[in-house]
Amino acid sequence: MQESDRIMAERVHAVITAGGPVLAPKLWYGMPAYALEGKVVCFFQSAEKFRARYATLGFSDQAKLDKGTMWAAGFALTEVTAEVEARIGALVKQAVS
Repeated sequence: MQESDRIMAERVHAVITAGGPVLAPKLWYGMPAYALEGKVVCFFQSAEKFRARYATLGFSDQAKLDKGTMWAAGFALTEVTAEVEARIGALVKQAVS
């Protein structure tokens, strides 16, 4: 993984494991993912691997993020700041609630 993506992935990993201690880290299509009872709840996608202009934090249909009839299931990441960490932590807590 390219260094900039790796740094973001490491920070995202720290936030997810702190906010969702019930989630088990695993590799999913070669990228970091976090599962509950064997089913992936959220995952990190490297920008470089997918030839995208930004990395992505995604949530599967196992995540409990439902809000009305439409909600976000993926988030572009260009930098992981303290504000972004707080938002990720809140999403992870909701996803596993």
